[in-house]
Amino acid sequence: MASRDPNPAPSSLDEAAVLKEAREAMQRGQFAPALGVLAPLLDAGEPSAEGLYMAAVACRYLKRFAEAESHLSALSAAQPEYGRAWQEAGHLARDRGDVPGALRAYARATRYNPVLDASWRAQADLLARTGRSVEAAQARTQAERIAALPRELLAVSNHLHEGRLLRAEEICRAYLRTHRTDIEGMRLLAEIASRLGILDDAEFLLESAVTFSPDTVQLRLDYIQVLRKRQKFTQALEQAEALHTRDPESPVFASHLAIEAMQTGDYARAFALFDAVLDKLPQDPATLTSKGHALKTTGAQDEAVASYRAAIAAKPEHGDAWYALANLKTWRFSEDERARMEDLLAQPDLAFMDRVHLTFAAAKAAEDEGLHAQAFAHYAHGNELKLRQSRYDADRMHTEIAAQIEACTSELFARQGGKGHAASDPIFIVGLPRAGSTLLEQILASHPMIDGTLELPDILATAHRLRGRKASAPRYPQILHELSAEQLEGLGRSYIENTRIHRQGAPLFIDKMPNNFRHIGLIHLILPNAKIIDARRDAMDCCFSGFKQLFAEGQEFTYGLAEIGRYYRDYVALMEHWDQVLPGRVLRVQHEDVLDDLEGQVRRMLDYIGVPFDPACLDFHKTDRAVRTASSEQVRRPISRAGVGAWKPYEEWLGPLRTALEG
Repeated sequence: MASRDPNPAPSSLDEAAVLKEAREAMQRGQFAPALGVLAPLLDAGEPSAEGLYMAAVACRYLKRFAEAESHLSALSAAQPEYGRAWQEAGHLARDRGDVPGALRAYARATRYNPVLDASWRAQADLLARTGRSVEAAQARTQAERIAALPRELLAVSNHLHEGRLLRAEEICRAYLRTHRTDIEGMRLLAEIASRLGILDDAEFLLESAVTFSPDTVQLRLDYIQVLRKRQKFTQALEQAEALHTRDPESPVFASHLAIEAMQTGDYARAFALFDAVLDKLPQDPATLTSKGHALKTTGAQDEAVASYRAAIAAKPEHGDAWYALANLKTWRFSEDERARMEDLLAQPDLAFMDRVHLTFAAAKAAEDEGLHAQAFAHYAHGNELKLRQSRYDADRMHTEIAAQIEACTSELFARQGGKGHAASDPIFIVGLPRAGSTLLEQILASHPMIDGTLELPDILATAHRLRGRKASAPRYPQILHELSAEQLEGLGRSYIENTRIHRQGAPLFIDKMPNNFRHIGLIHLILPNAKIIDARRDAMDCCFSGFKQLFAEGQEFTYGLAEIGRYYRDYVALMEHWDQVLPGRVLRVQHEDVLDDLEGQVRRMLDYIGVPFDPACLDFHKTDRAVRTASSEQVRRPISRAGVGAWKPYEEWLGPLRTALEG
């Protein structure tokens, strides 16, 4: 298990040396000299996060509180979920006599890093002093639990929660070599694997840990989450069922079971469980929002809106519910609602994801009123927050795509072609998000011979396994030259078997994972009879629509105009390569052509797939099926050209996108 660490150690030896010298000075109590040592890092264009943290600590000890606060503000802006920064904010508030502010900061610190021992002890002390003895005891219990952890696992937890994943993995693996059945070590290594996207490793570790300790609730909760990410919904449901059976009165277990029931398509049970939770916790914003998501997925938009608005009424700063309303696409906020969102965004202590959700929602609200400058400012800020958090690397992505072009040659397909699994069931719809792929899926899934499913992760997971464990020397895609006919056939057969759970019995099914365009060579080799459709949309419309969309995960390239423009250009280059080395293999469907000639494009797709024309495909908006993507409400309406040219009112701000597209 290996990948690029999203928060690597300082790359500059000078920076590392400066931090070391400053740290040693502070350990000697020489805080003013330490600030002098740190000055070059603080004056840099992008100050060192560790430098800002150390400067804040030094300033607090020197009672230069305003300077300490300034350093912490800069640090939190750059890394809003950095637990130690919030811990230091708690220390600063405490030293200034602001007990409520200190408690808020410590609570946020432990939310972002649950093993910050000093934050738990400080909370226990302040809560006891203010007469909140029950909460003080709970905080003290957490501090004692952390004190009992092996020092290696404490270090792993700190590295993990501060984003140093590879260092966390290194320490955790070393610890588990001598403590093979330590369930907390296994759980932590599984969380590292999950954050690195290596979900099969995470699943194996948690499955083993649950076997060793079946009564540990946190293991099962983590296991459910990983199984859901792998879209192993039946297994996730079994785990949630086990927890609910253990304690049917637990709202937490009922909520998890409701979500897993929804994932397996049992919406009646999901709604019954959500309602049971709400009977006990009638104003729980998370449950109200989850219920709203389920209602939206099934097409009950009015009920979904009511559930989202109830969540907001219960907790006005609950950004997820605000963005869920915006993400309906067809919803328009009132003037009062827009003002409330702006007021919430002005609050300095708004939680990071609440701020992100509210920022994107406020952008949509302003756009609907024609306030394009205000809307773009919100879109730009929301994307900036997400890009900073994700640390997306455009150069790395370009290198990965270039590796496909270099390895997947005509010679490869001439030599390895025809060796995969013979199934002709899958129809892959690939491309970029917001390119019209959900519309194509809804059209094709309206055909009685074709099942719509989900954005299935199986091809991406196969590519990841083939890549191997050395991030510095990945074996994939070059390994495609080395795979035997038996291996290729086995990979294709596994794909068919693993995706069977998502089908409803039609002879063909759709896999609508856009990012599979990067793995068309792999798809062709393991499933030579599968169909592949490239959903293409005008570059400016597609890219700007992606920039406006807050994705749940997996589309980090959309959080910057230059980044998404460069990704689109790389996508086009790779699709041109597939056309050259696999001529006629991919059917390209232009979104604008579908809008102009729906029947002609439907017949063209069905001819390519090899099924007879069915008029139900033209009435796709009447098809009753669950749709889980951002376009769920749009595909339940007739064809519309409303999205064509939607970028034009923003043209003056889109220079970086146009420049990136032009190369």
